[in-house]
Amino acid sequence: MNNGLIASGVLTLALMSTSATAQQTEYPLTISNCGFDQTFDAAPNATVTVGQSTTELLYLLGLGEKVAGTSVWFNPVLPQFAELNAGIERLADNDPSFESVLNKKPDLVTVMYEWHVGAEGIVATRDMFHDVGVPTYVMPTDCESKDNLAGGDGTRSELFSTEQLYKAISQLSVIYDVQPNGGELVESLKAIEADAIAKAQALNLPKGTSALFWFSSADMESDPYVAGRQGVPAYMMDKLGVDNVVTSDEEWPLVGWETLAKADPAFIVIAEMNRRRFPADDVEMKRQFLMNDPVASEMTAVKEGRIITIDAHAMSPTVRAIYALDQVAEALEGYDLK
Repeated sequence: MNNGLIASGVLTLALMSTSATAQQTEYPLTISNCGFDQTFDAAPNATVTVGQSTTELLYLLGLGEKVAGTSVWFNPVLPQFAELNAGIERLADNDPSFESVLNKKPDLVTVMYEWHVGAEGIVATRDMFHDVGVPTYVMPTDCESKDNLAGGDGTRSELFSTEQLYKAISQLSVIYDVQPNGGELVESLKAIEADAIAKAQALNLPKGTSALFWFSSADMESDPYVAGRQGVPAYMMDKLGVDNVVTSDEEWPLVGWETLAKADPAFIVIAEMNRRRFPADDVEMKRQFLMNDPVASEMTAVKEGRIITIDAHAMSPTVRAIYALDQVAEALEGYDLK
């Protein structure tokens, strides 16, 4: 088990010791969320999660018994929640149907990505849920300073900030009336993040050190989905003091290997996941491609073996991103980049 997952276990234990004297939620409660005002007359009792991030946040907040169904999984749940999660129905590994969500009779649907539940949601629009009396909560990490109607996975206008993640935790803790747990979780994550940033900055990498983050590819012959300059990997690169060889503001633009090879990143970070939508979801397929493709194999990072593997879910705005920053910094300590 890596240090990030151990840290998440510590967070869970810490939440059990929070004070019961924190402010309680007064209902009815109205929350402004990604362009919608949602009113709650009481704490939700049956939640369906569309996105692994919201599932794990509810578990970390001690709300597992409130989760009626889950969907959209990249990797196994955080290990301390394996038993809990096994007892909760998984509606779909990937995209659930609108009907399957409604069949669980939820009084809240929490959403990781607007492309699942949003203006053009492939599961449903938010209005479709609201029209049948089911409130929705979309993670601010996917709507603030981000245009999800621009095509693809959206375009960010500003560099991702973990404050968006902390805002989501705080708002969810108010909605469910578990503010002590929310406050403790935010403070614990901030401490982990501060330690990771300190480790990253202590590397003092040479100016001009560059990186590439590869999430996946529709097929091995296609251009890869790589991290743009404003998303979660860009946040990591900013804290590491390295440059992104990709200059697009799109969340996951398609960029040709010829262009990437010409940029010649000093190191490459690849995503590992259990999801199998595309052949390149398999991390070993990624590695084999990098080593054998006549263009990609010419990159210095490949020749020098500077390829770092991290949890795919850590490349999205989740608690795992904070753990992964520490992991990447630790890996870079073993490279001669001076």
